[in-house]
Amino acid sequence: MATIPASSARVAPHRLPVVGHALPLVREPLPFLCSLHAAGNLVRVDIGPLPVYFVTTPDLFHQVLVKDAHSFARGRFFARTRRLLGDCLATSDGENHHRQRRLMQPLFHQSRMPFYASVITRRLQALTDSWRPGLEVRVDKAMMGMAIGIISEAMISCDLGPEAAAEIGHCMPVLDRTIVTRALTPRWLDSVPIPMNRRFDCAADRMRHTTDRLIAEHHGADAHDDLLSWLLTAHDSTTGERMSDLQVSDEITTILGAGSVTTANTMAWIFHELARHPEAERRLHEELSDVLGGRPATYADIPDLKYTGRLIREVQRLYSPPLGTRRALTALEIDGVRIPSDTEVGFSLYALHRDPRLYAAPDRLDPDRWLPERSRQLPRGAFIPFAAGYHRCIGEFFATTEMALTVAHIAAHWRLRPVPGHRVRAVAALVPRPDSLPMTVLSRD
Repeated sequence: MATIPASSARVAPHRLPVVGHALPLVREPLPFLCSLHAAGNLVRVDIGPLPVYFVTTPDLFHQVLVKDAHSFARGRFFARTRRLLGDCLATSDGENHHRQRRLMQPLFHQSRMPFYASVITRRLQALTDSWRPGLEVRVDKAMMGMAIGIISEAMISCDLGPEAAAEIGHCMPVLDRTIVTRALTPRWLDSVPIPMNRRFDCAADRMRHTTDRLIAEHHGADAHDDLLSWLLTAHDSTTGERMSDLQVSDEITTILGAGSVTTANTMAWIFHELARHPEAERRLHEELSDVLGGRPATYADIPDLKYTGRLIREVQRLYSPPLGTRRALTALEIDGVRIPSDTEVGFSLYALHRDPRLYAAPDRLDPDRWLPERSRQLPRGAFIPFAAGYHRCIGEFFATTEMALTVAHIAAHWRLRPVPGHRVRAVAALVPRPDSLPMTVLSRD
């Protein structure tokens, strides 16, 4: 098939003069991104004057993220997060990315998961011990506070204390709900002192101040076998150089921030979906009773909690990261379209995982999609909640361990029920988040 120039690629519907597709992207980003597959395998979306070519099929995701990954750099979305995250593992490219990953990888190895699991279990016990039947809990906030506490103890070997924990707990939701919007608006708008920018800049500065203080305190303390101590003392194997405090701050801000908010949002959705699907909740409770017999879950139990694992995968499918971008470093062909160098290529894991071409009734919770005989029918790359290729999330094992133990521990003792009359809405964020999730705690007994 003959290739065509990028200017002749399919254009997403509802484009307006000057602003392009900016209005539907900002107003209703999740439905808009999910609609792109109907326009084609490669679809042009204009963010103001900037064209972004979105891939919508698993094979094209694989091409961009894995097969031709060397032909791309981090794109617009990641560039716009540097105001908060700096030049860290999540935003860097090339040799800098490889160096950072080599330095951090040992702390995320599966061999360390039993220790992290003990931290997770202890934090969960403290959280659920504070609940009583009939108590109304903001589950989204509870999951955020717990995730921040787990990350800080496991990766920084410290209890942040109520002041620092509250500061991060305040800043991260502000940053989380703003970061996608900033990526979908023109860059010049960042310097305009509109309320969104003022809130983002203030939260970013406060977050950075908190992490800088943690690093300063760590310099004067005894060394620990944790990520922060590791980063402060590690040497590059090639140059012998140590990371500067600024580079360490970038990584810790990313781990504390993005590493907690993504997991917290997913866990909040799990309990929301369980309340909406009594049969899924019944089967989960049955498995927990059979496997655990009333005792707390441990890391060794996770392989036996098969329905729990399928439930988590299904909620991850429903609430995946909505937006990612790559920038072409050289001209290349995607789906018969010639993509020039320096062109932005976009992708949405949220839209991929809700594509009706891949998943029957894609908006319905169905944990049994992940039974082996069903899941093996999916094409390669149809389910990649942690992305793919050498930019795949380094914290995958940590996150899946945390989610499995959280579901097992809370659901073994409590049922969470929605507050009557409250409507929960999904908001675009690093991982879509519930705008507010108040629920009532009920004893399983």
